[in-house]
Amino acid sequence: MYREMRRTHGPVVPVALPGDVPAWLVIGYREMYQVTSDPVLYPRDSGLWNQWPHLPADWPLLPMVGQRQPSVYYTVGAEHRRHLTMLESALDGVSQLELRRHTEELADQLIDGFCHRGDAELIADYARPLPVLVLARILGLPDADGRPLLEAITALADGGADALEAFGWFSARMRRLVEEKRAAPGADIASRMLAYPEPFTDEEYTLDLQALAAAGNLTTADWIGNSLRLMLTDDRFASSLGGGRHSVPQAMNEVLWEDTPTQILAGRWAARDTTLADVRIRAGDLLLLGLAGANMDPQVHVADGATDGFRNGNSAHFSFSHGEFQCPFQAQEIAEVIARGGIEVLLDRLPDIDLSVAEATLSRRPSAFQGGMAELPVRFSPAPPLGDAR
Repeated sequence: MYREMRRTHGPVVPVALPGDVPAWLVIGYREMYQVTSDPVLYPRDSGLWNQWPHLPADWPLLPMVGQRQPSVYYTVGAEHRRHLTMLESALDGVSQLELRRHTEELADQLIDGFCHRGDAELIADYARPLPVLVLARILGLPDADGRPLLEAITALADGGADALEAFGWFSARMRRLVEEKRAAPGADIASRMLAYPEPFTDEEYTLDLQALAAAGNLTTADWIGNSLRLMLTDDRFASSLGGGRHSVPQAMNEVLWEDTPTQILAGRWAARDTTLADVRIRAGDLLLLGLAGANMDPQVHVADGATDGFRNGNSAHFSFSHGEFQCPFQAQEIAEVIARGGIEVLLDRLPDIDLSVAEATLSRRPSAFQGGMAELPVRFSPAPPLGDAR
């Protein structure tokens, strides 16, 4: 698809969102760098969008595109940096050792639920619930809220008919978390946000918590699922399924280049009329960041042949975006600890795990934004649950 887009349109592609809403999809590596490196010309300010008068109130992608809000995701300039500094301060308090302990404990609990069967569907049974359960703990939510949170965020990303209803539940739960932590603070991200010396409104806290929960959940789940798919279907990683761990980081990095969890990110809006790769962009036009397309740009990345291209250790991909609005480094570290820990625990517990269906039958979730697997059925030798023994 991306090869055909490049042949027909080049690195900046005219696309239509549901309802024939026009936008530009940036799939060139150099053009992606140009857009993400210039927050003045291409700010993340949805208030600039020239299509607002034409959108129905129930447009399904509203939660993904968003309206102008006082959150880290949609503010610009000094106001964006104010939110970002507060969030980075709260994320700094996450202990890597504690995060790894939470990941291993919750991974064991999930594996205990299916290890005795000898078969599992790794996306629904493992890759999807693990990150949200870990994130719920470090955000300050009880374990019981993990599953409902997962369902709401998945509905948002898929952009279906239930997206707006899910967004309402999600927003209400984050507002309630702010109230709970103001009354009874703990050793968690939400409490550290509230304790930050510069004051924010409850709406700002709520929106920033929503940004953390949504951005950190599905992306990490898809990172786990896509990495496991690669390791189960590519002979280069077969040795790691015998319990060795040396290939896990390599598989995870390759996925960020060639099968990135976030395929398309919305977005940036042109602050004025401009030109990008000889394409005329009007003030207020929406630019969708085609992270997957840019990562696979043949001008900078060799995917096959005699070399592994950027697979081996190079992290100059766009999977965490780039520039002023990229995923905070602390959040990237949290995602990596959860993903790597989850994969390693699974391979330790079930060393002979193997795909139970033909690779060609595997499918993706119906989302233009997220590139995760819909299912990953596997088989393995049945093993007893660990319970509290680990």
